Amino acid sequence: MSSDHHVAMVKPAPVRLRLIALPVEHGGWGLLAAPVVLGLWLAPSLAGIGLSIAALGAFLARQPLKLAFGDYQRGKQYPRTVWAKRFALGYGAIGLIGLIGAITSAATPFWLPIVLATPFALGQLWFDLRKESRALTAELFGAVAISALAAAIMMASGRPASRALPAWLLLALQAITAIIYVRMRLRLARNEPARRAPAFWWHGAAFALVGGLVIAGWIGWPVLVAFGLLGLRCWIGLLPRSLSTPTPLVGVQEVLNSLITVAGIALGMHF
Repeated sequence: MSSDHHVAMVKPAPVRLRLIALPVEHGGWGLLAAPVVLGLWLAPSLAGIGLSIAALGAFLARQPLKLAFGDYQRGKQYPRTVWAKRFALGYGAIGLIGLIGAITSAATPFWLPIVLATPFALGQLWFDLRKESRALTAELFGAVAISALAAAIMMASGRPASRALPAWLLLALQAITAIIYVRMRLRLARNEPARRAPAFWWHGAAFALVGGLVIAGWIGWPVLVAFGLLGLRCWIGLLPRSLSTPTPLVGVQEVLNSLITVAGIALGMHF
């Protein structure tokens, strides 16, 4: 068989659509779900559903956009590049439809939290374009930005900013402490050098801030209980005997912790 015939017989590698269409960071789903659940729990509305759909479209578009932009930077055009562009356009269309629905059905303007969160979103985008999405600062920027969705959903249903913005603050605190805790735990499980103290400090600072808001009468005591449980989880989770827990199980535990915290925030804000 000639070499030319052999070359003609070679098939291109199949495109793995899942790696293009879905985010590789599974924790991002929890970060998106928390503000959607909290916002719609506290202030359900059609506009809030539209904002949730818009956020989902933007969240899903991030992965194909990163792939397409990376190929563009390298001056390459692969089969996956075409699919990445298609997925990005499709997700963008979904997001645009949701946003239009939110704008047309909102009881009051909801742009304030989005405007305030834009610098954090741009910061995360900057890290994405530098291929440093896993950097701690990038993850923290993304968590703070997406947590603003809860406040936007609440304002779209007619809630004032004075009630909506604390929901953003509380969710951002939960997300920040969770990211720091999980990164610390995974490093310790891999026997990499890491100090536990920063995780304890962050949880302590979050608990103290929430305690101050409870004393001031801005929120109710269930929020303080939820953040107390987060601190307890951090202390137990970083014990040497806890580090053997498989990583997928740690992820499941964090999803449950997030749901408990969202419930605590919702109940506390009802008070």
